[in-house]
Amino acid sequence: MNRLAHETSPYLLQHADNPVDWWPWSAEAFAEARRTNRPVLLSVGYSSCHWCHVMAHESFEDQGTADYLNEHFVSVKVDREERPDVDAVYMEAVQAATGHGGWPMTVFLTPDAEPFYFGTYYPPAPRHGMPSFRQVLEGVQQAWTTRREEVGEVAGKIVRDLAQREIVRQAAEAPGEQELAQALLGLTREYDPQRGGFGGAPKFPPSMVLEFLLRHHARTGAEGALQMAVDTCERMARGGIYDQLGGGFARYSVDRDWTVPHFEKMLYDNALLCRVYAHLWRATGSDLARRVALETADFLVRELRTPEGGFASALDADSDDGTGRHVEGAYYVWTPAQLREVLGDDAGLAAQYFGVTEEGTFEHGQSVLQLPQTEGVFDAEKIASVRRRLFDARARRPAPGRDDKVVAAWNGLAVAALAETGAYFGRPDLVEAALGAADLLVRVHLDEHARLARTSKDGRVGPNAGVLEDYGDVAEGFLALASVTGEGVWLDFAGLLLDQVLARFTDPATGALFDTASDAERLIRRPQDPTDNAAPSGWTAAAGALLGYAAHTGSEAHRVAAERALGVVKTLGPRVPRFIGWGLAVAEALLDGPREVAVVGPGPDDERTAALHRTALLGAAPGAVVACGTPDGDEFPLLAGRTLIDGAPAAYVCRGFVCDLPVTDPEALRAKLA
Repeated sequence: MNRLAHETSPYLLQHADNPVDWWPWSAEAFAEARRTNRPVLLSVGYSSCHWCHVMAHESFEDQGTADYLNEHFVSVKVDREERPDVDAVYMEAVQAATGHGGWPMTVFLTPDAEPFYFGTYYPPAPRHGMPSFRQVLEGVQQAWTTRREEVGEVAGKIVRDLAQREIVRQAAEAPGEQELAQALLGLTREYDPQRGGFGGAPKFPPSMVLEFLLRHHARTGAEGALQMAVDTCERMARGGIYDQLGGGFARYSVDRDWTVPHFEKMLYDNALLCRVYAHLWRATGSDLARRVALETADFLVRELRTPEGGFASALDADSDDGTGRHVEGAYYVWTPAQLREVLGDDAGLAAQYFGVTEEGTFEHGQSVLQLPQTEGVFDAEKIASVRRRLFDARARRPAPGRDDKVVAAWNGLAVAALAETGAYFGRPDLVEAALGAADLLVRVHLDEHARLARTSKDGRVGPNAGVLEDYGDVAEGFLALASVTGEGVWLDFAGLLLDQVLARFTDPATGALFDTASDAERLIRRPQDPTDNAAPSGWTAAAGALLGYAAHTGSEAHRVAAERALGVVKTLGPRVPRFIGWGLAVAEALLDGPREVAVVGPGPDDERTAALHRTALLGAAPGAVVACGTPDGDEFPLLAGRTLIDGAPAAYVCRGFVCDLPVTDPEALRAKLA
């Protein structure tokens, strides 16, 4: 048992029984390195990372390797999901030095935390042109003892180079029509018309780009933007990346056809995609979009909700295959024989419907379930029975491990997705789940100074400060919850978080945003990345929340901060639209206003008020904000001075400091939000 036994991170706890004398990231670890004159091995990963598990089993559980590490290094293990700032700083160095990155990330540091040698996964024996981990350790140790001055010079140069690296200079103003049109053109060039999505293998769900395409279509009527979104969503939903039995999406597809996933299921992916499919249904009425949104929401609640009301970070890709071996995808794949065992005479129907073949679409004759049939008629009742029996049989298999830590940012994304999905489809249980997670974030993660903690586990707050994405995504979730529930307290909480963004994360001279607060732990570089990757960057998440809050409250300071932050989207949008999708979506909201909708009625149980409120929520105008309450209520600034019309509930729509006449009919409101 090493020092990691006292941590809360499930990933760190996975390594608590390693013979390696691990330290968590701490000042004490680097003090020990200085005291003993040893370099630091920094190993960064996360709990559902397949190759992290492989390297742990091959090297960190090996006594000989551990003995060498313990003699010559101070070994520090970091959960990238708990310390995204540490991960970002050293990943930037790895990518600059090697041209690529990934996890597990392996970096060797001086006792002053300056990096001098980099890598990712290292095998236990040389293969595919890679040295073994032991060879790397011996080479680093030899350099440390015989060429110390050279090592110091290399480390110093790397730190200086990182300090001089700048993000692309942001423009002085937010993007306009021209930049968004250029971004759409760039996406069209990278679009895969045969398979949906963008680029080649591996193929990741482009959730934030899809939000941009839907918003662009809503604002401009561009049919090409909508078609790319529709086709991509259908291909993903029919592919193996989507869990055809239990709902929810895997992290990515290893092929271009969405057939074989990397089987880990992440909270952030599923929250973002749940919202995308709900918005796609809002735009098109698609039955497939409705089904996928609801199944994904149900997956989140069924498999990721924690006893405290939050949402766990991830499910592993690997699980026991029934023989005691942990194998990637074992929980999800099927053979024809397994179908026959569960379904009997219905096995042939299931094999045809889900694309299960004798050859298999995965490894060892196993198939990932898909929906390859685009033509033909299937008995819906029979398919529902088959799906239910397979789901029940799968539930008896050893389940993948779950990372139970609650990450603030990703829970904010889940709050927004579940609140809106529940409201659209008349599922108050989903709204209640969103409220439960929001309540946990306030009770456990938010302190008396309105500062967020990054994580919690089992209701106990973690030691690490929230980063910009935590503040932006949680504020976004609270704003969505305020619009759906009509409870203004969530708007107030969002305001508290965004005031922290203005005070502690914003460069007052330029309006640029930093990933860490001005008073956060000082690393070798203050991380600052505006690009959207697996989830919205802190930069674009904060810009969206600032804009929504300004629309709700009329705050000029928040509006100006959002516009200044969007300057980076003007620069990057036309050049790399795939990697600034949420920033482009926020820019669409800015160009549309965004619209402000105030619904007033005699009370929450009034059916006419509820009809207007639902119509407002279903309006596709980009980034529109909705406030609902009584004429004399003080829950929302947008309700001030709003009155009933001839005693009837009314909706007021404003945009760009101009308000339309109020309407009392849902159809009239729908037309105003078109």
